[in-house]
Amino acid sequence: MKLPLQITFRNLEPSEALEAEIRKKAEKLDLFHEQIMSCRVVVEISHKHKHQGNLFHIGLDITIPGGEIVVNKDCHDKHAHENAYVAIRDAFEAAKRQLEDRNRRQRQKVKTHEVPPHGRVVHLSPMEDYGRLMTPDGREVYFHRNSVTNTEFDKLEIGNEVRYSEVQGDDGPQASSVTLVGKHHIVGR
Repeated sequence: MKLPLQITFRNLEPSEALEAEIRKKAEKLDLFHEQIMSCRVVVEISHKHKHQGNLFHIGLDITIPGGEIVVNKDCHDKHAHENAYVAIRDAFEAAKRQLEDRNRRQRQKVKTHEVPPHGRVVHLSPMEDYGRLMTPDGREVYFHRNSVTNTEFDKLEIGNEVRYSEVQGDDGPQASSVTLVGKHHIVGR
């Protein structure tokens, strides 16, 4: 944490024991997000009832690059929050889950599919069952009749744009599959 932890007590006297528990929980937050800039904690007694104990309310405001994590749940119906330590535990667990969710979203990258290599048919030898492709970087790649996947070899024409998978053959680069690119296909350039 880059800035010191801030703890505020409202409607109750500060407690060294509660403060120590909060500090311990706040230190563990660094395990779930390594760039926490600040953490502010408010401990308050939110209700005083004659027939039940005081309910503790814990508010957290955690600043991280690009956002803020806020835990500010009213737990008026949770009798477990008559215990300050349980209320602290629940608030920090909620913060931990939000930090983990934020980390997951930040780690997710837009899934992109690599555009397969593409080229143009520059030579066809139907009698010998092969052809050659020219790649955008000027290389010629051999392909066999059996490598053509979505059309017939005999229907290919010089100048057709194709996608292909390249392997290293005995005599140089070779296309292991050749797919004719239709009008609806997008080929990266």
